[in-house]
Amino acid sequence: MEKVKLIIEPGALSILTAVSDFLSGRVKAYLVGGFIRVTLLGRATADIDIALADDALELAPKLADALGGKFVLLDKQNRICRVVVMDKKAPLGGRWQLDFTTLKGGIEPDLGRRDFTIDAIAVDLEEVSGEDATLIDPFGGQADLEHGVIRAVAETVFEDDAVRLLRAARLAAELGFSLDEPTEALVKSQSQLIANVAGERLREELVRLLTVPHPERFLPHLDELGLITALFPELAKAKGVEQPREHSWNVFDHSLQTVIAVDFILRQGSWQYASDKVLAVVPWSEALAEHFNREVGGGSRRRALLKLAALLHDICKPETKAVGEDGRTHFLGHDKLGAGAAADILARLRFSGKEAKLVEIVINYHMRPGQMSQQGLPTLRAIYRYFRDSGEAGIDILFLSLADHLATRGPHLDVAGWREHARMVEYVLEKHFEQQKLVEPARLVDGNDLINIFGLSPGPSIGEILEAVREAQASGELANRPEALDYIRERLATEKTLC
Repeated sequence: MEKVKLIIEPGALSILTAVSDFLSGRVKAYLVGGFIRVTLLGRATADIDIALADDALELAPKLADALGGKFVLLDKQNRICRVVVMDKKAPLGGRWQLDFTTLKGGIEPDLGRRDFTIDAIAVDLEEVSGEDATLIDPFGGQADLEHGVIRAVAETVFEDDAVRLLRAARLAAELGFSLDEPTEALVKSQSQLIANVAGERLREELVRLLTVPHPERFLPHLDELGLITALFPELAKAKGVEQPREHSWNVFDHSLQTVIAVDFILRQGSWQYASDKVLAVVPWSEALAEHFNREVGGGSRRRALLKLAALLHDICKPETKAVGEDGRTHFLGHDKLGAGAAADILARLRFSGKEAKLVEIVINYHMRPGQMSQQGLPTLRAIYRYFRDSGEAGIDILFLSLADHLATRGPHLDVAGWREHARMVEYVLEKHFEQQKLVEPARLVDGNDLINIFGLSPGPSIGEILEAVREAQASGELANRPEALDYIRERLATEKTLC
């Protein structure tokens, strides 16, 4: 066993010392798994795994009380639980997440049941504050860390827990590591085991994978491993489905390229078919960066969900493919059908309602920006109606449209057409933010005005007129209450004449 100096940042050392003091004299405890890996790599994390030589479900609630934290039961049968402690010193979220497991047969047998060698390393908790700590490393995990290798502890790791298939790919992407040949062969041969994993566990791994920048570095490999179609069987039928000649890739490959293009457009990845000049014309600001970094639910952020929408946006093209009378290939209705299919997929993977709704709306309206600007810049009314229908997702859809453009043309990008598209997006965003300022402070009229001034009866027509007023207000046609009242009089008179 090798002694090393663990360089633990002060905040983590403080919480670990408090845990060690509480457990001292009660039970033997070991730091294990991801925390050791991350610390040896010189990085910071708020996720701490601790293995106890006693029942974790008995001790952890008492520890939670002592630390002023919250106890969370994770797995009663296997005696696994969590203690969450809020602390501004904690990195990435302001809280410490302490996961406790119950040892079965000692620390080395426990490490032998873990997934990868780089996670099968342990340190006695009592040694964390000393000069040196003894690494318990029976499978050579430290050496694999130094060589950037993900290696399975045993041939049965994926049979024992198939979520590890996705975790292997996620760890490789996060760390910039590679799978060793036997482990890669295991993943390829057993990728279909993912179908047996609970949706919420797959969701957790998928969300973490979607947050990793530069998908161009790992997404094609994820496909080679068979994990994309294992996770999304609905995408398998998109492989090899050819598209009209303006497309550089078939439907499946186009979907992967769109994910990569989204990350490029959002300033996190690269696009091998374009220079910085291509990115320079895409609108960007602190407000947009904040928008895409906003949490939607369960730890997922808009930028990650936009990449998921990009992967699934053409999922129903295969079943809607048809050749029209003009001889061209069409995919009529693939956006609407795709939105429903994506909603079903996210429900299966236990995404929250908010997350699923965002992805569904983005896919449902992903053709709208192109339809809105076929004859020059869209009108103010068209812009208002677009955001009325899509809400905040309208911003996400505009950026998906740009990524979709890049992933359509690929190496054959027409720079003039691209600049025109980017200018349209910039214009729509600019006018949208102006319209928000016009309509958000106060309504010019309300339902009571329509009833009391114009003698209308309660019903659907009230809402239709109010929406028409808001649209005219957002378009700059109405600036005050008298103008709004005159607009309503003219509308009602016209309707009466037509009747």
